[in-house]
Order: sequence, then structure tokens, then C-alpha cells
Amino acid sequence: MDNDTLRENKTELPALAVLGSTGSIGTQTLDVARMHGYRITALSAHTNFKLAEEQAREFHPKTVCMTDETAYRELKTRLADTDITVTCGIDALCETAAAPCGMVINAVVGMVGLEPTLAALNARNRVGLANKETLVTGGELVKAAEKANGVDIVPIDSEHSAIFQSLMGNEHNKIEKIILTASGGPFFGYNKDMLRNVTMEQALHHPNWSMGRKITTDSATLMNKGLELIEAVRLFDVAPEQVEVVVHRQSILHSAVEYEDGAVIGQLGVPDMKIPIQFAITYPKRLPSCSKKLSLFDVGTMTFERADEETFVCLAEARKAIAKGGTAPTILNGANEAAVAAFLDGKIPFYRIGELVCECCAKLPHERTVTLDTIHAADSEARRRVNALITEK
Repeated sequence: MDNDTLRENKTELPALAVLGSTGSIGTQTLDVARMHGYRITALSAHTNFKLAEEQAREFHPKTVCMTDETAYRELKTRLADTDITVTCGIDALCETAAAPCGMVINAVVGMVGLEPTLAALNARNRVGLANKETLVTGGELVKAAEKANGVDIVPIDSEHSAIFQSLMGNEHNKIEKIILTASGGPFFGYNKDMLRNVTMEQALHHPNWSMGRKITTDSATLMNKGLELIEAVRLFDVAPEQVEVVVHRQSILHSAVEYEDGAVIGQLGVPDMKIPIQFAITYPKRLPSCSKKLSLFDVGTMTFERADEETFVCLAEARKAIAKGGTAPTILNGANEAAVAAFLDGKIPFYRIGELVCECCAKLPHERTVTLDTIHAADSEARRRVNALITEK
């Protein structure tokens, strides 16, 4: 189907501000925008000024925000021949999220995504959320802002999009449980001893999805699923014990909801992030897509198994953190971000990620009151503790 045909079928859709535009979700969001001819009002990136320049020249947004100062200076020079405003820093990123637009796509990586999400909601901008750390660390604040401002948060993660779609039309029916699917990552079937010898190359080779290095590492440890479990609790207002993690190696059933009558409603599709990205933008409508269509004949068989929380301790630790509440999930997330960064820098082996997260969560007390101040304090202390533990070794 060509672009002209797609545009003839599209309804009037909002202009987009894409935060984290040079990452995996960000670039695929721009693929969707390009296909349907949507207008881009703002972009943001961290250090990739070369790709940010290409995107800016193609989509001509009003603003491009770089959160890294060196990248900001470089991009500002490169775009000096345009009328595009180039800004820098976290405050500028929040201003970008708060500028009037139809939808803010938050695809930044890490806890840095929390404050832009709050800024967008408080400016009454609809949010397409791919930054799970927003809800992990500040879920109470985010949900309160969503309610107070009367705007929607539409999930982009494939699993939460599937749950969101499975709930459509069932708002008044009681949920028995959420079935949160996991691919199992590259080390499915491994035991703890086997994890001691895996390489970075193996950890960064996901069997089904193409993602950034940090999220791919989280998928290998199953921390990504732990964060998604916490996110599901926040998004859909369910108890932690109502979220069941099921390893589904084929990544065809993206998640499901079981209702009190025993009916299970799920969303299936090929593993292509453009599908949930597009639906977040077009919700509640659907538009034609150039993504491959699902053939159950080609799939043939789908399998479902329990997650091994004894080997993949990050998932078990995430369950403990959301049960504790308060800033415990922030401590978990901060410790994980620090440990994963150390792994990707070659400072620690893969198996140490889970050990460091568990050590940190065990040693640091959590605050029951969640504010931006307590969140930032917990995050800073978790990172400091992990780096201290690495140094001690």
C-alpha cells in the first residue's frame, strides 16, 4: 500500500513531539510519522547529534532538545542555517514536553523520563509512554497528574499496549489477572552457573526484538519484565499478585487479561514495535499499517512456560519492590541502571547485575512518601551504593 493511499484513509491526527527520537522507539515513531505524513513539532535526543540533525532537516520541528551539552553545541552549529531552535538540558526537555502539541511520545531511556512525562501531563498534552521508568519510579505522581488534568496516558510497550487493547470495552468488568508475556531473552533455560560465563555479545542478541543496549540487557536479566510488572500494576490499578509472568518464546501473544468469568482476551501480532506505536498515536481509531500481517499458519505452535525467578533474580526483586511500595521501586531501578551501565562499560560480568541489584535493595531503606525529592534521593543513593559495591570488589 503506497503513502497516498494511506493518507487518504487517515483521520486528522495530532502533531507529535518525540522525546528520545534517535533511539529504537523514537526512530520507529518517525517511521510511522513519515508513512502517514504526520507533523513533528519537537524532537529530543541525548548524544546522537548526527542523527538528530538528519531528523530535524527531514521533519523540520520547531525545537530540538539535546540533553548532553557537547551534543547541543554541535547540533546548534549544524542547524545554524535553519530556523529550528536548539535547546539543552533536562529543564529544556521538560519545556519541550510541555509545549502545545497533540501528543508527546516519551521514548527516552531511564528515570530521566519521569519529569518530562509530568510536564506533558500538567500541560494537558496526551502522552504515548514508552519510558517504563516513569511509572516504576513515579507512578503515584504520574497517575495523579493524569487524573487531575483529564488527559490520557496511552502505553507503547508491546505488552502494555496489548493489555490496554484487551481492556477496551471491558472497563466495568472485574479483572481476575493480567497475563504479562515475556520472550525469556537470550538466556532462557540457563541456570545460575551458566550465567556466570555469558558474554556481552550474547546478552545483546535478543531473539525477537530490536532494541537499544540498555533495554536489551534488561531483557536478558528479565529486569525488563520486572519493570513491566511494576508498570502494569501502576497503569491498570491491579495488585502485584494479579500479574502473572508467562514466558512465551515466539512473542506472538503480546499479553492478555483474564476476567472473573474465566474468559481470556489477548492481543496477537508479529513482533514489530511500529504496531503499538501507531495504535498509541491513533487511539481509539486504527489505520492501515505497512507492518507484516500475522499468519497463524506460519507461527504453527505457541508455547507458554513459567519464568525462572530463582535464576533471574531481578524479576523476583521487582516483585518485592512493588509489594513494598514507596521508593522501593526507585531503589530497584536506580541500582539496575547503575549496574547495567557498569556491565555495558565492561566493568562487571553479566551475572553481577542481579547480585548488585539484590544487595542494594536489601541494604537501602525505602521511604513510604513519594515525592520528586524522595525519588531523586532514593535514585542517587541506589546508584552510589552500587558503584561503591563495584569498587569494593
